[in-house]
Amino acid sequence: MLTGSEIRRKFLDFFIAKGHLEVHSSSLVPHNDPTLLFTNAGMNQFKDVFLGLEKRDYRRATSSQKCVRAGGKHNDLENVGFTNRHHTFFEMLGNFSFGDYFKKDAINYAWELVTSPEWFAISKDKLYVTIFKGEGNVPRDSDAYDLWLAQGVDRTRVFEFGLEDNFWQMGDTGPCGPCSEIHYDLGPAASDQQHRDCAFGCQCGRYVEIWNLVFMQFDRDVSGKLNPLPKPSIDTGMGLERVTAVLQGVISNYETDLFRPLIQKAADLTGSSHARMAIDPSSPATEAGHGAASLRVIADHARAATFLISDGVLPANEGRGYVLRKIVRRAITHGRLLGQSKPFLNQMVFAVRDLMQDAYPELKQAADRAAKAVLAEETRFARTLDLGLKRLEELLEEAKNRGAMRIDGHSAFKLYDTFGLPLDFMQDAARDRAIEFDSLGFESAMSEQRERARASWKGASKQTANPAYQQLPKTIFEGYTRSRSEDCQVLAIVKDGRPVEELRTSEEADVMVDHTPFYAEAGGQVGDRGNFYSHELNAVIGEVKGCYYPIQGIRAHRVVAKGLLHVGAKLDAVVDIAVRQSTMRNHTATHLLHAGLREVLGKHVKQAGSLVAANHLRFDFSHFAAVEEEELQDIEDLINREVLRNQKVQVIDDVPLDVAINEYKAMALFGEKYGDRVRVIKIGDFSAELCGGTHTQATGEIGLIKILKEGSVASGVRRVEAVTGEGSLEHFRRDHALENVVAGLMAREAALPPADALKAELERRDAEIKRLGRENDQLRMKQASSSMESLSHKIREVHGVKVLAHRVDNLERPQMRNLVDQLRQKLGSGVVVLGSAANGSVALIVGVTKDLTSRIQAGKVVGQVAEHVGGKGGGRPDLAEAGGKDSSALDMALSAAYDIVSALIK
Repeated sequence: MLTGSEIRRKFLDFFIAKGHLEVHSSSLVPHNDPTLLFTNAGMNQFKDVFLGLEKRDYRRATSSQKCVRAGGKHNDLENVGFTNRHHTFFEMLGNFSFGDYFKKDAINYAWELVTSPEWFAISKDKLYVTIFKGEGNVPRDSDAYDLWLAQGVDRTRVFEFGLEDNFWQMGDTGPCGPCSEIHYDLGPAASDQQHRDCAFGCQCGRYVEIWNLVFMQFDRDVSGKLNPLPKPSIDTGMGLERVTAVLQGVISNYETDLFRPLIQKAADLTGSSHARMAIDPSSPATEAGHGAASLRVIADHARAATFLISDGVLPANEGRGYVLRKIVRRAITHGRLLGQSKPFLNQMVFAVRDLMQDAYPELKQAADRAAKAVLAEETRFARTLDLGLKRLEELLEEAKNRGAMRIDGHSAFKLYDTFGLPLDFMQDAARDRAIEFDSLGFESAMSEQRERARASWKGASKQTANPAYQQLPKTIFEGYTRSRSEDCQVLAIVKDGRPVEELRTSEEADVMVDHTPFYAEAGGQVGDRGNFYSHELNAVIGEVKGCYYPIQGIRAHRVVAKGLLHVGAKLDAVVDIAVRQSTMRNHTATHLLHAGLREVLGKHVKQAGSLVAANHLRFDFSHFAAVEEEELQDIEDLINREVLRNQKVQVIDDVPLDVAINEYKAMALFGEKYGDRVRVIKIGDFSAELCGGTHTQATGEIGLIKILKEGSVASGVRRVEAVTGEGSLEHFRRDHALENVVAGLMAREAALPPADALKAELERRDAEIKRLGRENDQLRMKQASSSMESLSHKIREVHGVKVLAHRVDNLERPQMRNLVDQLRQKLGSGVVVLGSAANGSVALIVGVTKDLTSRIQAGKVVGQVAEHVGGKGGGRPDLAEAGGKDSSALDMALSAAYDIVSALIK
């Protein structure tokens, strides 16, 4: 019996033998694709190739792609662990053709791999295939039908379905086409009891799709019309977990060796005795059955969390980090259901690493960092979960006390969403109390959240490449060795998305030339700026405001014309060398900074984003705490020592990717895509990174690196901003000017360094301000207290209760509270209402003596008084506060207080 790892390898080897290039899985964080929350299919990393936005050096590829489906429209989180085939993390095996072979070869390859005794050797009697039947003005896929029959598939095993099941499209527009699926019959044991003799097409679980072949043959335009693609392509996807279950002769994916070690580890860590049941698809819905489901949840979620954190995602309150947080917290909660209240999930990270590091070697380095992130979340969630359990108990008690015997679904969803309480846990808790659980309300709230998530990540659908760019040859880039390219020919001008023949003075458009020194924005580095010169007259004919890639390999210069520019013209392209050099200094400094952060803070530090501009640099990195001032100084000292050493910046071109990572120890940066051959930037033994940017020839050219600030940009992600060269000089000049000002003000502290002298003077002045503030507060209180002697005329009896309403402007709330206490004491028994106005806003405080709180409550009084000043408030029965916005209505509000008390008193 093949192991899961052997099945993965066998699939890849089959297609390598068929002339495909094995491409390593891309990151779970889609590169430059705002339409996706996570990578969720094998074709994601090739999307730009299918769209014509990118060109590769190969036309056939095969991969095993790590995928996550747990957010946005792909949100089946609650099903994971309770079904045989739902997962948050899974692997998608695939083969791809980019305008090379089409349906005939795709179907031949698929049937050979699945049925040949040399490969997967699945019995043909267990297989069914589907094709597109034709629907919605899209013709039937007769070609696929005939090709399956040609493979020897009995026509009784070929089924036809419509758009929903057998037609695939990337978005509202763009590549699309019919698809053909291969299904496997797991047998009657996989069906529920009501469907033991069902036929193909039944949704009972007996018939499982193992492979989907997508035939991209159309391009849908904005009008909805399907236009034939000039080069039809192939995109296929086979779920590794599903095909492993088939080949290992089991019904549930959790029974395979892809999950069994993780389930056993989860059982060991939680002290559960349900490991055997967790891999049994017939586990009953009993307490033991729920325990088995919890182990499956932990095993699945540990895989998702490990891989997501490895790819740079960290728990957060929004976006991808929010989905990761929910996955981690759901696993922790299921651990608690098994009786484990201590941190345990962080140890599952190492179990995932040990099981999958051969296929995904990046886990070897990432595991320690991932375990720390999970442990931090476990610690944080322990506090949150206790609050959630307390709130659930309150909801159950409220339902019982009201006699409703029903817990509201929307309220329960808040506990699920905010505190991570699982649905099944809340349902069980309600059932134990004989309280009905509002499942419909919960599902309604869940649907609303899914819609919000879908809207958040809908983005703009990627469009097929503009033909104006698509047909152009790749731009020859000469900017690594020169800043001026002569005799450049204008190949195309694109204005407002349309090709034009010429550009007149002051008009702006994209201009493409055959060769250029202009660096196009990529890898965090901004595009070059400069000018186009007339080849004959050496006069400026266009200002280049930037350079970017409209599609991979084509450099578009954003040009404002200073004269007539036309297609076919010859010109000289000249980069602004001062801007280029400043950018180069900042880029090389960014590499030094990255290495310095890892040296001082630890090897868990990984780049999470960057900006390299001419005037400054910005670097985002993974780290779990604020960087201390001393650590920043250590980093700054370390990287400036490398600058002063004037190390050569070595550029190593055209290096095989595995050699760059394993021999040069070059860092592959988060979110970037790399080809099979890469460019390495190496600075002595201090730094080595894969990078396509422009750099100084030696570190001494940087001048000096000055870190300006450090802060948080997201949970677990920090940001450092810095300047170099002339930027550093300008910073020091400003500091020196400030130092001179400080020196002039701090004559008394002349013996101290300027920073210490300023700190001492500020502390002295702060102490003086506080002293004067205390004296001012005391004076105000004295004035307010002295005026109390003349308040007797404001005290009225209301139903036998003394009530005092009084205005005391410019008092702070603590002073007003003290005054309320004094007045209550003076009254002995009664109600005190104080109002204060300052800077246009109103503060209200109501005090009720203890003997009257059963008859009248301060919170109710202050709430009604506050309405008169456009505010609201509340508090305890004996003391309550409110605020308001209308200070002009304060006197009227205080006058109304007597009537309010009269109406409320019992």
